[in-house]
Amino acid sequence: MSPLDPEVPPVGEEIHLPGPTVLPVLTAVGLTLLLIGFTTFIELTVAGALLTIGCIVRWIKDTRAEVDELPLD
Repeated sequence: MSPLDPEVPPVGEEIHLPGPTVLPVLTAVGLTLLLIGFTTFIELTVAGALLTIGCIVRWIKDTRAEVDELPLD
């Protein structure tokens, strides 16, 4: 560092970023199957609904677990 460089402030609060997951993509696929199933086959509607509900439940569960691991301050 040169004497002309400004002082860098100390590191503050760490930014929390969620880990990578495939759940948003699977939820989108489930919603797509659900909507396509409304106009074509009831089996697609059921499969899309089950996939969407399962992904949403898992996503909420994973998010709650990550939030619980964060420090309280």
